[in-house]
Amino acid sequence: QVQLVESGGGSVQAGGSLRLSCAAAGGTLRSYAMGWFRQAPGKEREFVGGIGWSGSKISYGDSVKGRFIISRDNAKNTVYLQMNSLKPEDTAVYYCAAQTDYGLGYQVLRTVDYWGQGTQVTVSS
Repeated sequence: QVQLVESGGGSVQAGGSLRLSCAAAGGTLRSYAMGWFRQAPGKEREFVGGIGWSGSKISYGDSVKGRFIISRDNAKNTVYLQMNSLKPEDTAVYYCAAQTDYGLGYQVLRTVDYWGQGTQVTVSS
């Protein structure tokens, strides 16, 4: 049973940066594609980005392209989300998700095997 724990959230002013981490315990992430999602109050969960097990096959949601960077370090069993040029509309709870990778990277429509508990990101104007 893999447990995912997000960290790095907090409060920042618009234009600032934060780096989120998603660390795994109880298992390895090497065979998993990883995704980042976010959910703001009253809104549906939104796909932020995904990365394949090897660090390739990276994809982003349209609202974060060019500002966010997803990466992973399999030796550290950790996935990262570097968030730059933050906007107030980026305010949300951010979650990481693990999905068995069959060679296509993270697939939004496929089942998630494990979810993290979420970390709050608040961007003030």
